[in-house]
Amino acid sequence: MNFLDLFTEDLISSVLRALIPVLLAALGGMLAERVGIFNIGLEGMLLVGAFAGVAGSFFTHNWIVGVIVAMVSGALFSLILGYGAVYRKGDPIVLAIAMNILAVGMTSFLIVAIFNVQGVFQDPGIDGIPVWRIPVLADIPWIGALFALTPLGYLALLLVPALWIMLFRTPLGLRMRGVGERPLAAATMGVNPQRYQLGAVIASGALAGLGGAQLALGNVVQFTENMSAGRGWIAVVAVMLARAHPVGVLGAALLFGFADALGFRLQSFGLPQQLTDAGPYVLTLLALILMSKRFRKTREAAVA
Repeated sequence: MNFLDLFTEDLISSVLRALIPVLLAALGGMLAERVGIFNIGLEGMLLVGAFAGVAGSFFTHNWIVGVIVAMVSGALFSLILGYGAVYRKGDPIVLAIAMNILAVGMTSFLIVAIFNVQGVFQDPGIDGIPVWRIPVLADIPWIGALFALTPLGYLALLLVPALWIMLFRTPLGLRMRGVGERPLAAATMGVNPQRYQLGAVIASGALAGLGGAQLALGNVVQFTENMSAGRGWIAVVAVMLARAHPVGVLGAALLFGFADALGFRLQSFGLPQQLTDAGPYVLTLLALILMSKRFRKTREAAVA
């Protein structure tokens, strides 16, 4: 097989499927970061959203209900971080790590308690999220995949410019950035930092829950224990690399989505699955190393 055979139109579809859950979670993490809350609980929120989405879809046979249940569940789960970090002044890192552990244990317990199965729950009664093809545009070579996405796929891409406008062109965005950068100064201007922080954390959980719904109902139609598989951590790194900027978040998530999709296709060359699956995470570590070096140089230059 020619190596160039990897780069086909199907690769773009695979990249988009890998991109959307990470992008939704990363946009949520970006909102929390903008108000001064570093949310590394995206992994657990994704997992909770995935389980809740499958459960909601299975019991109602309606993917829309499943998506709503996933979003609400992610938002409710984020209240642990919101209340603990904002109102009780707990360490958000410790809280978020505990949430990630709780999500794994809770979903593993509930899949047995509710569905009486272990490992994987797959059933014809689960209504998956459909793909909405835009006529004519979806048939354009190479870029047609951008016009054949699930509703959550379109939402994720549209949220990038929408959140950019909100953050940098509206009073709400100005207040959010003010709370994240100078909370005491924002308070003297009549802004309630705690209210904005809690709202951003809830929005973060809701978006991560939507990412979980896309993962479990859009990419596949099933729930697997620990199916988030590190995507929430990749979303955290995307926020860090982009410095909480919507366009940068899209670029970072796209890079990791490409690595994920390319690794899957490399299996056709006979590479072990364990090796190809590690690709996105190796890229994440390299990105963190490069970012830390850049930050260190910037800090040294500022001191000098």
